[in-house]
Amino acid sequence: MDEYKFEDNTFMGGWYIPKGVCDELKEYYDSRKDEHIAGQSGEGLNPDFKKCTELYIKPYEFNDIDRYLFYLQECLDRYKEKYPYADQVNSYSINSNVKIQHYKPGEAYYAMHMENSGQPQLVQRHLVFMTYLDTLDNAGTEFYHQKLTTPCEKGLTLIWPAGWTHMHRGVTNTVGDKSIITGWYTFQYTEEQYKNIQDANHRHGILHEFIKNNNQ
Repeated sequence: MDEYKFEDNTFMGGWYIPKGVCDELKEYYDSRKDEHIAGQSGEGLNPDFKKCTELYIKPYEFNDIDRYLFYLQECLDRYKEKYPYADQVNSYSINSNVKIQHYKPGEAYYAMHMENSGQPQLVQRHLVFMTYLDTLDNAGTEFYHQKLTTPCEKGLTLIWPAGWTHMHRGVTNTVGDKSIITGWYTFQYTEEQYKNIQDANHRHGILHEFIKNNNQ
């Protein structure tokens, strides 16, 4: 598996999976057109923020993309070899929806964003993965703090941390179509642990409002 080289201090990894797997994923996306939806983000449906068409692949459907997940695991293993402390955390896995996203010319994830902003529905995210399913010039992904833009090359699979250190956005291409598959390695909490996190976030929000209102 060929590597796309990043400097170690970017905390990013990139490897190329077989192009045939990308073709299978695009065929799978096309076969489920009745399930396509308008792309959403943590901000909800906002085409000024993000515009694309998505297919959600639910965990019980992961057998449909098992070849992709096999190669993705190889990428993760190599990421952990490069950054061993990424694995010195609570257990994690892919246990939420994986998304195939299609961007028509002029469409993109326009806004700089992170994958884990601390919101209750996002707080479990540890690492992000994304694979480009096409090769297209000027259609990659810009990472703000790393001061780099990755190329949109068919099969290139990226893994990076989900937090604010890796703010990013898609490069808008006005000529061609682009497809990606993306998702997250999320921490596995018990229901009680997750409730405690939500309660703590709620208490923090109340305290923040109290301090803000009393400092005006």
